[in-house]
Amino acid sequence: MKISVIIPTLNEALILEKTIAEVSRHSPHEIIIADGGSEDNTLEIAQKFGLAVVESSPGRAVQMNAGAQSATGDVLLFLHADSRVEEKSYQKMVTVMAQETQVGGAFSLAIESDKPSLKIISAFATLRARYLNLVYGDQAIFVRTRTFHEIGGFPLVPICEDLDFYRRLMAKGPTVVLEEKTFTSARRWVTEGIIFTSLRNSVIATLFLLGFPPRILSKWYQAVR
Repeated sequence: MKISVIIPTLNEALILEKTIAEVSRHSPHEIIIADGGSEDNTLEIAQKFGLAVVESSPGRAVQMNAGAQSATGDVLLFLHADSRVEEKSYQKMVTVMAQETQVGGAFSLAIESDKPSLKIISAFATLRARYLNLVYGDQAIFVRTRTFHEIGGFPLVPICEDLDFYRRLMAKGPTVVLEEKTFTSARRWVTEGIIFTSLRNSVIATLFLLGFPPRILSKWYQAVR
């Protein structure tokens, strides 16, 4: 089972080295940096580790699709630059995908913070994914490579590409939200505020599902580094 880890980046020099070091411990088939035009030393860090770099126009969907086009593994794991997957979580994914019964899935979410409020948000995000089928990219979506291409990859929208992709993935076959976790940085909640960030994210997702233009929704969600 060959796993291709695809990490979309845009000016992620502050955290990328740690992320690469973490995922390298799992010895995946390959790690691909899908960069959207970084102006810091993101690419130098990738080259330091000898990783494949795919450059494209900015936009997470565009970048992840570009990375997937060059991937040679059996399974694609899309990992945000500020996220990590522990060994037991990674191995559970490998075991599940080796059984050929699931077309893909995601992990339970854990926001890296000791704040009780963020632990509650993490638990709610996992329940939302498991029972409402609303899976976000910070849960590290994984998918069989052939299935990814069959459904056309991520939609070329500036926001909520993860929600749309996962819904189409579920229509293709069985998926799973693992009990094992992926850990994501709390930087957005810390920078923008816990209440504001949580409410804003919920409003964006709801409006997207109701058909509100992603181009407008994206203006409410700025990059945090």
